[in-house]
Amino acid sequence: MNAFSTRRARAVVVALAAGSLALTGCTSGSSTNNDKAQTDKDAAAQAKAVPLGTAKDSTGPAPEVKGAREGGTIRVYQRDSYNHLDPAQMYVSDQRDLAKLIFRGLTTYKQDDDGKTTLVGDLATDSGTTTDKGKTWKYTLKDNIKFADGKPITSADMRHSIERMYAKFITDGPMYVQQWLSGDGTTYRKALPDGPYKGKHLPDSVLETPNDKTIIFHFKRPQPQLPYALAMAGHSVVPNSKKDTKDKYDVDPVCSGPYMIADFKSGKSMKLKKNPYWDPKTDSARHQYVDGFNITFNHQASDSTKRLISDQGEAKNAVSFTNSVEPTLTRQALDDKSASKRLVQGYQPYVWQMNMNMDRIKDKKIRDAITYALPNGQIVRINGGSYGGEIAGGLLAPTVAGYKKGYDPYGKLKHPNGEPEKAKKLLKEAGKVGMKLVYAYSNTEIRQKEAVAIETALNEAGFDVQKKEVDAASWYQQMGKVDNGFDIYMTGWGQDWADASTVIPPSYDGSTIQDGSSNYSHIRDQHVTDEVKRISQITDPAKAADEWQKLHFYIVEKVNPAAPVFYTKMLQLYGSNIGGARYNTDLNYLDPSTLYLKK
Repeated sequence: MNAFSTRRARAVVVALAAGSLALTGCTSGSSTNNDKAQTDKDAAAQAKAVPLGTAKDSTGPAPEVKGAREGGTIRVYQRDSYNHLDPAQMYVSDQRDLAKLIFRGLTTYKQDDDGKTTLVGDLATDSGTTTDKGKTWKYTLKDNIKFADGKPITSADMRHSIERMYAKFITDGPMYVQQWLSGDGTTYRKALPDGPYKGKHLPDSVLETPNDKTIIFHFKRPQPQLPYALAMAGHSVVPNSKKDTKDKYDVDPVCSGPYMIADFKSGKSMKLKKNPYWDPKTDSARHQYVDGFNITFNHQASDSTKRLISDQGEAKNAVSFTNSVEPTLTRQALDDKSASKRLVQGYQPYVWQMNMNMDRIKDKKIRDAITYALPNGQIVRINGGSYGGEIAGGLLAPTVAGYKKGYDPYGKLKHPNGEPEKAKKLLKEAGKVGMKLVYAYSNTEIRQKEAVAIETALNEAGFDVQKKEVDAASWYQQMGKVDNGFDIYMTGWGQDWADASTVIPPSYDGSTIQDGSSNYSHIRDQHVTDEVKRISQITDPAKAADEWQKLHFYIVEKVNPAAPVFYTKMLQLYGSNIGGARYNTDLNYLDPSTLYLKK
């Protein structure tokens, strides 16, 4: 999954249950005795299996948040406008944060005050039942679940929601369920090329809805991870009616969560209001404490951080769903007596990586030269030092099951500022000294600062860097084009659950390449594709984790499609009148579903 300008994923391990950051002025980024940044221990905790909840776990209402009261409007400072509102197109983390408030699917994650997370039934009565180790999964819908227009949600709506993801206009969302049902890579689209819009459907032997309350998934191979996949925003319910306006649905969706969209001005603002048809008795994971959210866009991290540190006027009632504390202001936030009490932090699952477009950079020596040249340590300092992340040696985060600490084939831990001489040598051997390198980066404060450091390092290594600035709101949409016109560009990917199967196949399997695909480097390596197919059939999580790691090593060392840069952490600030603020280990940001105003 892509994080906030990284693509998003989740921290959970396949667990088939039967039935059931001290920053020193942001110039050093080095640790001090007062450093309380997240550590490997925190990351490892997120790599543990998330259990599948029972019907009791899935029954609402959600446990009350201590001290919570109703009423008022929360002010939200966001950097980017929402590029997608169609849930099937939602894969970037800021969109997922919004989806938690306005959409519902068959399953979701429920977190208690101690941070313990359980996967539970959302619209369904439980997390799913299977009697054949995951080849068949049955879901039963709860009573009194409705869309925001008052229409009851039925199995026909859930079937429609899955089938529309086969349509050509759905390009940016997850593909797991479609692939499991109808074929690997992009071949699944052949099963229903027009989606359900011309009257055709998947056969009952694949997806069955015998009555208004029941949905049954039939797979050729066991898919024990289905309950986790269904919890993704992409599988949220869409009505089987004329209100599904296909590609136009992306700007005018029908909501099903505790809140609904009252007004949206793309690039400017969004207002959320209560959904009167949301019944708390049907929802074990969300609340509806405030009357609404007033969201405005174009707030860089420096702007939102200054407002929230000042804690004046509307800022007392404010948060940012996904903006972090601006790195140069981290020390101020930590030392300020008021602000330091209003911080939320967590270890995220994202790996920032420099993708190298293999359609354009075919020689591995050049890709290796880029990797050795990158100043990883400097980039981490720009992102907040120990509170913003850690130098990455590989492409799997510490939150992934089976993570190998210390893996660092390109010596980035020993040489955090890069090895320009080694890079120069490789470039000379490739006969490409002075090679033009088109480098795309997004128009945010941090990415702009990174671009200066990266350009300097690559030029020193013998490249001729041509920088191209791209709008952050449409970053992944533009980088996801097969013919994007760029040589190198950074993205952040995190597991959709803490299994490497949600990192390697979507990011490095050549059979998935299409516009909107997460294979940003356009790696087309037959060994990788063959291994993805083989390992995906291993049902033992421990054995699969070992095999995924072996394939990970091959990808990093033998192919090198993307240079690992850093593993990310999050530090966020909120206003003094905000209650219920906590880190959500599903969203990997502040939890919007528990917030209330103290007065």
